[in-house]
Amino acid sequence: MSDTDKPETASAEQATPRPQPKLGPPPALEPEDISGPGPRLKDLDAAIERELQEAMGGLSDKELYGEPAQQHRKQPAGPEQGQKKARVVAVHGSDVFLDVPGGRTQGILSLAHFPEGSPAVGSEVEVHIEGYDAQNGLLLLSRKGAAVHADWSSVAAGMIVEARVTATNKGGLEVNVNGIRGFMPISQIDLYRVEDTEQFVNQRLRCMVTEVNPQERNLVVSRRDLLEKEREEARAKLWQELAEGQIREGIVRSVRDFGAFVDLGGVDGLLHISEMSWSRVEDASKIVQPGQAVKVIVLKVDREKQKVSLGLRQLMPSPWDTVDANYPTNTAVKGKVTRLMDFGAFVELEPGVEGLVHISELAPQRVRRVADVVQVGQEVRVMVLDVDRNQRRISLSLKAAMPKEAEEPEEEEEVEVKPRRPRTTPLRGGLGDH
Repeated sequence: MSDTDKPETASAEQATPRPQPKLGPPPALEPEDISGPGPRLKDLDAAIERELQEAMGGLSDKELYGEPAQQHRKQPAGPEQGQKKARVVAVHGSDVFLDVPGGRTQGILSLAHFPEGSPAVGSEVEVHIEGYDAQNGLLLLSRKGAAVHADWSSVAAGMIVEARVTATNKGGLEVNVNGIRGFMPISQIDLYRVEDTEQFVNQRLRCMVTEVNPQERNLVVSRRDLLEKEREEARAKLWQELAEGQIREGIVRSVRDFGAFVDLGGVDGLLHISEMSWSRVEDASKIVQPGQAVKVIVLKVDREKQKVSLGLRQLMPSPWDTVDANYPTNTAVKGKVTRLMDFGAFVELEPGVEGLVHISELAPQRVRRVADVVQVGQEVRVMVLDVDRNQRRISLSLKAAMPKEAEEPEEEEEVEVKPRRPRTTPLRGGLGDH
């Protein structure tokens, strides 16, 4: 090689680019290694990673991948979650309807959130989404700052207010009163136990404020207290109006063995089991049920003892009205023995109509025990002796209805009459002729 060729060779060497690392195939694994114990996939990954590090030959990430990507700058915090700008579409009564961008539908907001006055249709209002009313298809909204600027002076203990139920929880109802969030315990919803609280959502309930604490932002209301107050007022008025013979509507509150208590609207009256039906009633729950609306008649009013007696059967047709036509005297009828007494047995001729068979009318022979002749539940045939519709009494006879045995005529004995022979001798001891 000549001297003139050396520089060209040197420059060629300098211009020659640095050889790039070549990635070789991963080390071959023996077949028996694949079938051997242990997670062989992990061993394969480790071998590939080791070969890659050797091939990189200490090159930096910048040399391999170029300039690193710029990190995203931290965006400033957005608006509060649930906060929206809504447009007023209508104002109806004390409700404001708004169109919420991105919402499922329109939202509703109480007019109490606008102390400055009713908003103009088309104006924008910043609201907070509280929830969704699936029943009415509306978003439940509250205005930003409404709770902060709520007028706590508008509520006081003992005040009667209107509360809108916004939601339910395990303990009761969440309500809104004049823009103030409040709470109604489940025991204070009604006079009686409430099982389903969902039925009150979005309803407006008149209630009484029981606790107010602006510092702790605590507002407790009670609908029960208001109902009890109204009930006491209605009770006093009803006691003045109640009179015997009145027909009233009431609600059955409880059923007992001896009858049922009916609420007449502040006054509870007793509907005795004997006044429920013309027929004999063994179980009062078969006639009325708790919560049932019934129409009753006032039988007796005792204002001193605060007791009212009620009747139900008096409003039904009485079977005694037609008893004269249905059971004429000296007619044989069928009935069922219902009760045994020492003096006789009662027989039911039809539901609500019973007659008495006196012990003397049970059998032709003398009867010492009624049970010796008839039993309760026995079907008997009796004769109607007397009917007193006014006293509601019927006299019956069992022996009079018994079939009489056919009397056979007695055969007359034939007596042979012999003719008398004339006397031939004079009678002695008489007065004769001298």
